Amino acid sequence: MANPRDIVSAERVINAPPAAIFDVLAAPDRHPEFDGSGTVVQVRTGAPARLCEGAVFGMDMKQGMRYGMVNTVTEFEEGKRIAWSPKPANGRGASVVGRIWRYELEPVDGGTRVRETWDISNEGLRFVLRYVAGSRTKRNMTKSLDRLADLVTTAS
Repeated sequence: MANPRDIVSAERVINAPPAAIFDVLAAPDRHPEFDGSGTVVQVRTGAPARLCEGAVFGMDMKQGMRYGMVNTVTEFEEGKRIAWSPKPANGRGASVVGRIWRYELEPVDGGTRVRETWDISNEGLRFVLRYVAGSRTKRNMTKSLDRLADLVTTAS
């Protein structure tokens, strides 16, 4: 069983249908628009226009310095759930990086409940990440959900 400190979630109800929200989540070029951390710079060349199970897409990132991540979609249920596992684009440390970013969507009164989860239970560096990024990650996820809501409610 995973340590509760290894799974961080934030959720909010967004006044939009699941399909509209999922369309943004499944479009890697839209990720910088809703990233609340400010670390996602842009999608790398070669990414698919729309994600699916097993899709691989790279992101240029910046947190102090520039770096790249390559993400593999590990869960995909159209309109309901999408998750990906990032690894360093340079390949260094890939064997210890086991985090998962997951979005789950559920229709509710008033729109769609969107839950974003950061799961580091299979991360080799989880002991460090708990202290370095844990509370900041929850704040950034809340910002991401707010930005996602702004995107899908102003676009409709």
